[in-house]
Amino acid sequence: MKPMFGRRELLRRSAGGLGSIALAAMLAEEGAAATHAAANDPLAAKVPHFPAKAKRVILLYMTGGVSHVDSFDPKPELYAGHGKKITVDNWQGKIGEFPRFLKRPDWQFRPGGESGTEVSDLFPMTREIVDELCVIRSMSTDHTNHYESTLGMHCGSWTFARPSLGAWISYGLGTVNRNLPSFVVVAPQAPYAGAQTWGSDFLPGSHQGTQFIPGDTPVPNIQPRVGSESLQQMELALLAQANRRHAEARPDEAVLDARIRSFETAFGMQQEAPEALDLSSESAATLQAYGLQPGEKSGFGWQCLVARRLAERGVRFIELIDVGSSNNWDAHGDMQTHLPLAKNVDGPIAALITDLKQRGMLDDTLVVWTTEFGRTPYHETADHAGREHHHQVFSSWLAGGGVKGGIVHGASDDLGIAVDSDRVHVHDFHATILHLLGLDHEQLTFRHAGRDYRLTDVHGNVVREILS
Repeated sequence: MKPMFGRRELLRRSAGGLGSIALAAMLAEEGAAATHAAANDPLAAKVPHFPAKAKRVILLYMTGGVSHVDSFDPKPELYAGHGKKITVDNWQGKIGEFPRFLKRPDWQFRPGGESGTEVSDLFPMTREIVDELCVIRSMSTDHTNHYESTLGMHCGSWTFARPSLGAWISYGLGTVNRNLPSFVVVAPQAPYAGAQTWGSDFLPGSHQGTQFIPGDTPVPNIQPRVGSESLQQMELALLAQANRRHAEARPDEAVLDARIRSFETAFGMQQEAPEALDLSSESAATLQAYGLQPGEKSGFGWQCLVARRLAERGVRFIELIDVGSSNNWDAHGDMQTHLPLAKNVDGPIAALITDLKQRGMLDDTLVVWTTEFGRTPYHETADHAGREHHHQVFSSWLAGGGVKGGIVHGASDDLGIAVDSDRVHVHDFHATILHLLGLDHEQLTFRHAGRDYRLTDVHGNVVREILS
């Protein structure tokens, strides 16, 4: 006969204080067991610091510096003041007085959805789903160069490589699917700052990102090279035994454990990754929504659809990089180069948000759209077609995963030159993302080189105004 209630409930109902004491002791034992398991298995699923709104993150990274005043931050005074001479006090990180000329946006802004949030004609499809977005128009970062700002957006450090956001989340939460990496980067190539943007640095190596490359072979060497799965398991068991003996004789070499676990993850990926990357089961309507033809295996639409499939299969953190560093949003010479890049990502992004919502996944999937910095609302000559790097203020947005939709947070000044209200520094941005996953950015630490490190260093505040 099935008991009316379990051990925990029995202890809760026990008379007097003994039941509560016993329950607390049992929970402490379970907590200690979980801590021990996590210590021996870096990828073991962990309980967050507090109840989470989001279970996973999909980061949409636009490498090169998207112009905020041409995309998500409308500035009517830039249109009216086009060609007007002004003086700025910061030019590409140099402090002084610099005469410059205002440059109008190349695209018109229009309201979208019931919220009426204005988005430019660069992103017409994203404008249609703007009611799902929290647009932050007051982002700021610490450096004007691509390398440093890309590093800062990913690692919270602008000078030295540190564990990336995805690695910290993997470290803090572990994985719920041992057959896939907890952190996947779907990208044709690395952005500025290279593969360290998805590195684990001093965290256990099992938390670093695994790159899936669009094309015919997204994951190299994924096919087994032996005759049967049972034979492969025997070989891996023998290899694991030899590896463990090797590691036991070298307890101070943490990288060995990461290498051993990479064999285990690789075996699991052979079972599940091919299925996750096989889009043949997707409907024609779904493929069309993402802008894909049957059998197509590249492009940002493919990356977005694969991201949804990986999210369904328990991957904690998925980063999509739209293009490589040789062809990106760095529009020094001509802002019109933004147009084909936007067409490449706009439809797939809208399809991803819509798809997640229709499947009931948007509520616990946090989608993050960002770039490393914005672009100047002015230039050295009145007729210049491009824009330079601008770290003082830019725009990002969040959707799903415990964020209020259909709102705008913060503002730049009338010309889009500086933050006017509610500044969101990159450290605040990271603190908020971790908070939505149930992680306290001040408690998520790792002891290294004699001190406790964290993603936000000694900074960062959760932007509570945007939380649902």
